[in-house]
Amino acid sequence: MVLEDELSALMAAAQGGDTAAYRALLKACLPVVSAIARAQGVRGEAVDDVVQDALMTVHRARASYDPGRPFMPWLRAITQRRAIDRLRRAGRRPREVNDPLSYEAEVDPGPPPGQGLEARDRAAALARAVAALPEGQRQAVEHLGLRELSLDEAAALTGRTKGALKVNLHRALKALRISLTRETE
Repeated sequence: MVLEDELSALMAAAQGGDTAAYRALLKACLPVVSAIARAQGVRGEAVDDVVQDALMTVHRARASYDPGRPFMPWLRAITQRRAIDRLRRAGRRPREVNDPLSYEAEVDPGPPPGQGLEARDRAAALARAVAALPEGQRQAVEHLGLRELSLDEAAALTGRTKGALKVNLHRALKALRISLTRETE
């Protein structure tokens, strides 16, 4: 209660025009306002902003203080309101975070290193395997599988029947599966 009595006496003297008492009051209020702001959840440098806002409010509202009433609840109410205002403003504003570890932990959306090399190797192996197929099977794979032509279009280009193209494609896929499986082992 010593602090309460001291602050109440300083505020009453400040209202009477004592500038030294007013200066002492503001100085004594600093740690109290900081503690109240932290208790409200304000962190870091925002505490200093709340302290400044609260002391400015005390300055503007000093005439409304009733010297017959306790000073601390009046100061606490002002500080809590300023802290809430600060937390609301901080919640609305996007914040930039400088956290080097978060950048290192971020997953790279691009392809993993070496994936382009692996894809080129697979494409080259597929091209070699297709080139090694007999003529009819190779044509069926090229037209139906790689160029994605319809059976009618492939039959017109190659002069083969649809049935022959289907058989050749089936045999070619079986041969490619065996050939590419052996190559990866």
